[in-house]
Amino acid sequence: MSNNPYITPFGDKVPVIYAGAYVDVSARIIGAVTIAEGASIWPMAVLRADSDTISIGRAAAVLDLALVEAPDGHPVVLDDRSLVSHGAIVHGARIASLVLVGIGSIVLDGAVIESGSIIGAGALVPTGMHVPPNLLVLGSPGKVVRQTTEQERARIARQLDELFEKSRTLFAQCVTRCDEGL
Repeated sequence: MSNNPYITPFGDKVPVIYAGAYVDVSARIIGAVTIAEGASIWPMAVLRADSDTISIGRAAAVLDLALVEAPDGHPVVLDDRSLVSHGAIVHGARIASLVLVGIGSIVLDGAVIESGSIIGAGALVPTGMHVPPNLLVLGSPGKVVRQTTEQERARIARQLDELFEKSRTLFAQCVTRCDEGL
């Protein structure tokens, strides 16, 4: 377990954070959360799994102020190399690889977002919505407006690569500080 008071079990539900995952010291991790190697959880993100499970894949990123919650009966899965942007909410949903959940958007219980899709900033993906691969969803309630372009999908991959590199720098700095007792 961590010395970080923001990483806490809930009853018998204990967070599992693999070596090489970066979790910012201000992030809140509660309950049955698994964070894979190379994943990154950024400042003030909250991952709450006191009712069901949350699984964060390798090199996935949950950015600043995002909320990921797993209500009873609705586990959350963020596949490898998925991206939940600033202030977004993922509540009981599955997010596939190379998906961007945009700034301030909300993805609700039972929704499934397939690879290469983008949930636009501020969009609301309603309960149970299935978004097939490579589609752009905008609005509230969210509607598919078009296919994503190859350039947009490449931009998601570049953003994930950049976030991974930044997380490696932060991870190394954290290890150094911890080793020095800071």
